[in-house]
Amino acid sequence: MQNRIQKLRKERRLTQSELAEKLEVTRQTIISLENGRYNASLILAYKIARLFDLKIEDIFIFEGEDD
Repeated sequence: MQNRIQKLRKERRLTQSELAEKLEVTRQTIISLENGRYNASLILAYKIARLFDLKIEDIFIFEGEDD
């Protein structure tokens, strides 16, 4: 699953460490999310969406979706 976390983080001038602190996760989790090696849990995805004031689907792109 792809996401826009890195782009959103940089737009808001947050470091990976600052974002991790706000989300109560490790910096390594942020790195893994940004590199697509880790998919966020629903709870974490919700926290990320709330932090950026967006909907979950505006941040995460589900590649298996058929429209």
